[in-house]
Amino acid sequence: MTNPQHPQQPWPTQPPAPHYPHPPKKRRVWPWVLGGFFLCILVLFGGCTLLIGSAANEVAKQEEKRTIAEPLGTEVRDGKFAFQVTKVDPPVATVGTNEYLKKEAQGEYVLVYVDITNSADKPQTYLGDNQKLVDDQGRLYSHDTAAAYNVIQDVVTEINPGNKISAVLAFDVPKGTVPAAVEFHDSAFSGGVRVAIK
Repeated sequence: MTNPQHPQQPWPTQPPAPHYPHPPKKRRVWPWVLGGFFLCILVLFGGCTLLIGSAANEVAKQEEKRTIAEPLGTEVRDGKFAFQVTKVDPPVATVGTNEYLKKEAQGEYVLVYVDITNSADKPQTYLGDNQKLVDDQGRLYSHDTAAAYNVIQDVVTEINPGNKISAVLAFDVPKGTVPAAVEFHDSAFSGGVRVAIK
């Protein structure tokens, strides 16, 4: 039976569930971080390889330039100095005439006469000890400052811009050594340049 005063109502139903969008899928970050790290390493390694390769190429060019000897009498330049060999004496056993200062060679002395010009715009110090003798087998010999001092006073001297000095280099080499070139250096750290002396 129905009650006329209360109209019949449908059974209450649950309201529909709200519709929420699905959360976006989380992307994994670690592959990107790892990839970025390896990319940085690759770029760093590539840059270092390029830098080292370029430096090695430059060193090879300098070494090739240094080992090619210019003809005797040619003026050559290394750094701020120009060098020109003017004469090479035959080997001698002793250097100097002063009985107390003369120097006996372990083998024999090769004396090389050279003109040095300062091409810089300020004074430069010339040091005979920076110069080397090269024999026909490619061996290097150092300058004997004490022996050279018996021949000339300018084994260490400051040269003003544009000025030129004449110096003598003394190299103590084994008897029978065949001198091939002199390697001139502006300083102990310069690349050097060679002049043939045979």
